[in-house]
Amino acid sequence: MGGLDFLADLTGALYAPDYRALLVADLHFEKGSSVARHGVHLPPYDTRATLAAVMAAVERHRPERLLALGDSFHDRAAPERLDAADRTAIARLGEAVDVMWITGNHDRSLPASLGGRIAEEIALGPVMLRHQPRKLATCEIAGHLHPVAAVTRRGRSVRRKCFIGDGARLVMPAFGAYAGGLNVLSAAFEPLFPERRFQVWMIGGRAIHLFPADRVSP
Repeated sequence: MGGLDFLADLTGALYAPDYRALLVADLHFEKGSSVARHGVHLPPYDTRATLAAVMAAVERHRPERLLALGDSFHDRAAPERLDAADRTAIARLGEAVDVMWITGNHDRSLPASLGGRIAEEIALGPVMLRHQPRKLATCEIAGHLHPVAAVTRRGRSVRRKCFIGDGARLVMPAFGAYAGGLNVLSAAFEPLFPERRFQVWMIGGRAIHLFPADRVSP
């Protein structure tokens, strides 16, 4: 994309070797504690599990920079709900790599105490990185929509998180342990990929699987 190579990771991260940058989207830290306030009780370890997956990807690719494409926290008060161990883990992450927090619709403002830098969007050469995709002519990588795709193989439907793109735009899967997913055939994707001109890279257990749009099912 834009003359740059990008490597999809089984965790849902994306590595840009030209910039030694690791991209993640929609971490949704503290979603578990957020829904618990509304009476939905889930194991309160989603932040820890998500951080462990981030660190595994960092150790695998050895990037210089970690770029989080928005909705890193599930709500504005989520940073205050971090427990001490998770807060320490985020600090250690900032010591290992240069962290850039891109703001999202769930976390429009982030505390400076997190460390790293905060921005609305940044550029990797000709490719813009932002949270919500825009209908622009420039190349972009975004998150926000939590894409998932389903395909039918050997008579059964398989549904997985995926990357979806058309060569000019890529929407990344949600990285968070408790983040949900939206089928790529839903109406939200139509303005971005008209007439279903896209491909999906579905995340399997051991490999990333590429499918054209006509192989994707509702």
